[in-house]
Amino acid sequence: MTAYHAAAALLPGGWARDVLVEVAPDGGIAAVTPGAAPAAARRLSGHVIPGVPDLHSHAFQRAMAGGAERRSPAGQDSFWTWRETMYRFVGRFLPEDAEAVAAQLYAELLEHGFCSVAEFHYLHHQPDGTPYADVAEMAKRHLEAARQAGIGITILPSLYRHGGIFGKPPHEGQRRFLNDLDRFLRIVEATRAACAGDPQCAVGLAPHSLRAVTPAMLRALAGDAGPIHIHAAEQPKEVEECLAATGARPVRWLLDNMPLDARWCLIHATHLDDAEVTDLARSGAVAGLCPTTEASLGDGIFRLPEFLSAGGRFGIGTDSHVGTAPAFELRQLETTQRLRDHARAVATGDQNPHPGRTLLDAALAGGAQVSGRALGAIAPGMRADLVELDDTHPLLFGRAGDALLDAWVFSGQGNPVRTVVCGGRPVVEAGRHVNAMAIRDAFGAAMRRLMA
Repeated sequence: MTAYHAAAALLPGGWARDVLVEVAPDGGIAAVTPGAAPAAARRLSGHVIPGVPDLHSHAFQRAMAGGAERRSPAGQDSFWTWRETMYRFVGRFLPEDAEAVAAQLYAELLEHGFCSVAEFHYLHHQPDGTPYADVAEMAKRHLEAARQAGIGITILPSLYRHGGIFGKPPHEGQRRFLNDLDRFLRIVEATRAACAGDPQCAVGLAPHSLRAVTPAMLRALAGDAGPIHIHAAEQPKEVEECLAATGARPVRWLLDNMPLDARWCLIHATHLDDAEVTDLARSGAVAGLCPTTEASLGDGIFRLPEFLSAGGRFGIGTDSHVGTAPAFELRQLETTQRLRDHARAVATGDQNPHPGRTLLDAALAGGAQVSGRALGAIAPGMRADLVELDDTHPLLFGRAGDALLDAWVFSGQGNPVRTVVCGGRPVVEAGRHVNAMAIRDAFGAAMRRLMA
């Protein structure tokens, strides 16, 4: 049995010293013993935290990161003009490009402390919209990329049928995404077969948004036992269109018409009224927040203090991958609240005055809840996902415990992640992914073709 010995580790009950973590052959944690001698275990001399779940990814957009920033001729840039750029770019992807880009992304996520990714996957078909012979070809490419990188994955095939609220015709740029319900369910079935028996993999469902599916389609998917992720209320225009079509705001419509519970993750949920904040929190669903992408696209600012006060649950994702570090996502989340509210330490409470710890605990719990895998804690039965923060790094030197987490989240631009163990296997050593060079070479070849 593999074992790791952490000088300090964040356990469900708080920080503990000299923690022995024993790993079963399937990559799960068999036992956790504080105050133990190292014996023959691999030693992790820094502060060890659970691997963080990334609950929202569109991996192909990693190839666009930084490349869609130029001002358009009209000069009125927004999420909607960015989307047009994305549609033009996505037409170039071949299956091998998608695999290479995803592998590079997943290696970067691991190097910064993410150990699991929820891949909201809607790039299903050939550039002209024709299905591949294997309907799950592109999903399987993402699974292979995750296996190359060694990251845990929850793959979420996305149902995308229409171009606007409840039945409007699709955009030409969406042709690679489109499926009817029957073909979508075949993709899900084939993806589940490809994941069968792999403890690093789970499969959920992702009805793309109220803009892309009908109520009948949502009802057909709502009974699934796995995680269900959906974009909701990201942009004011989306809210206005939903009000015009249904008389309700998007999150209100979901609350009133769908069985929202702990299986559901509402991605972004940026534009909520008071009642939606309270009722979404009470539903048990998770708000999937992607702060660096939401800032990049000009989406708006999530109502975090009110949501937390109502008992709401959230996790973090990297979405378009203009950021790939959990510390930076948590920092962006907290600091945008500070800018709006003219306050500090917004995401704290009486029980814990440290925003780094408060944010991390919430992101671990919420991300784990909607990943469909046992993760997010250093405890028996969970995946052995361990992130060692180097407490001799200049960002963290002299810090310990929750104060060290504050420094990790809110101090500087460096990366103090030293070692990452995912599913019991070391995948990052000395801050570098163990397969970084081979993955980067394949990524470079894909980028040269995509940018030609």
